[in-house]
Amino acid sequence: MTEISAEEMKPPAEHRPPRNRILERTSLVVIILGFILLYLFYIDGLSTNPPGFYVDESAISYNAYCIAKTGANEFGTHFPVFFAVYTSGWTQYANPTQIYLLALPFTVLKPSILVARIYSASWVFLACLLLGWLAKRISGKEIIGLLVAVIAIFTPWLFDASRLVMETFFYPMAVVLFLLALYSAQKKQAWSWTNIIALAATLMLLTYSYTIGRLLGPLLAGGLILFATSQTRIISIVKTWVIFAVTLIPLLIFRSKNPEALTQRFYLISYIKPDSPWREIFPKFIRRYFEDLSLISLLFDGDGNPRHHTSGSLGSFLIGAFILVLISVVVIIIRHWHDPWWRFVLFGAAASIVPGALTGDQFHSLRLVAYPIFLIILTVPALVWLLDDPPDESSAAVTETVTTLGPGPRRIIFGILLAAMAAQAIYFQSVFRRDGPQRGWVFDAAYKDVYDSAIALSSRPIYLADGNQPSYVHALWYATIEGRSRDQFIHLDEGARAPVGAIVISSEPSCINCMVIKKSGDYLLYRSLPDFLP
Repeated sequence: MTEISAEEMKPPAEHRPPRNRILERTSLVVIILGFILLYLFYIDGLSTNPPGFYVDESAISYNAYCIAKTGANEFGTHFPVFFAVYTSGWTQYANPTQIYLLALPFTVLKPSILVARIYSASWVFLACLLLGWLAKRISGKEIIGLLVAVIAIFTPWLFDASRLVMETFFYPMAVVLFLLALYSAQKKQAWSWTNIIALAATLMLLTYSYTIGRLLGPLLAGGLILFATSQTRIISIVKTWVIFAVTLIPLLIFRSKNPEALTQRFYLISYIKPDSPWREIFPKFIRRYFEDLSLISLLFDGDGNPRHHTSGSLGSFLIGAFILVLISVVVIIIRHWHDPWWRFVLFGAAASIVPGALTGDQFHSLRLVAYPIFLIILTVPALVWLLDDPPDESSAAVTETVTTLGPGPRRIIFGILLAAMAAQAIYFQSVFRRDGPQRGWVFDAAYKDVYDSAIALSSRPIYLADGNQPSYVHALWYATIEGRSRDQFIHLDEGARAPVGAIVISSEPSCINCMVIKKSGDYLLYRSLPDFLP
């Protein structure tokens, strides 16, 4: 007998009583207005919090503007696969997705820090909404979809990431798009070409959108083997792997031409070096993996870098939501262990920690940014169980599991967890909005002070010297915002000196044979003087 879902049993809209149709439309309007208000709250304060603009943000934004206006990066390479940023010993290769995405608004809007920050936050907000939609599809319950979307919106981890115009702002969306494509495919025994292409395309996005994706993308692609429950499925998975492999050809060609370009940064931040033996790597990896899995960091301390997380605002994930995750894990083990979807979600959560564990920084929330997406999806089985009233057989199985608690006690547990999540979200937001604007020192806010002082002087060109960081890109980005010609600035080569009498903006700790005009934070504005004879 063919099963009929609760949704299919509903009468068509035209056959429902007028009162019910009015209530449905009213509810829809209220939900839409509610999310509009949440979005306005989400982007509120972005003009001052975070303060300043970090050097990596300036590099991404400036290159996005160059692409929007000329089709080339700051060094004149047209539509590169990976973007060379900075110079000399600072040279890195930025991933393309976010730069090309940010170029889109810059083709029609005047570039500014606020436009870039709103654009970044909007992508994360949209990813939260799509997470809710995925939760609704999984559970069959609109209320669970709404709850998951709101939980995601108020998750400190994603909120913090949304404030940064860095390579992470699109990554939550890439993970959600992949999960949506996978959920649609896994419901079918034979995957259509649409399913296969959608999976391969989203795996490509995961791989090209952030450095961690070069490992996480293939890891998640390998995890598709969990869905190999029949010969038909195996063929579909192999087709997906083949198309995904084809999308990696540009990356492999780029690496063959630039053998150190994609590994130089990794060796810099990782404990793994070209000559590191496996007997040293493996124990360090196990230790680092459990450090990143730490509940202290996840729930109470958060990322120790104040650029990534405001100190004193508790952890990066809501404690109440994590309790839901724990309940869900028990539900999955008892009732859904044979469901490939939930096995994959557990696998994805475990795999998303691996890229961060390969680096030396403990609980670097940006390198672990895929992890909270899987955790939020893992709240769904617990929410189904707590809210009871399952719409289909699979959800009914969840309802029967774990305990014989009746609907009343389950509602009490749900109410307590909901109140705890609300309280922590309010606390986080209050600390973030109070202390967040004080983080100017980690967002290079002081550079704008010396830049403005330099612009106020009549001397041109202005020379840009790098010391503690490749700060020259700040001047190019601020000049872009103000509509100034790049010709007004000359970036000095490493070790080079500006002509006598020229003014210089520098991130050097001090200057020789110079007259300091202004010092702000780690930046100097000075006039170059002639060398003194001994």
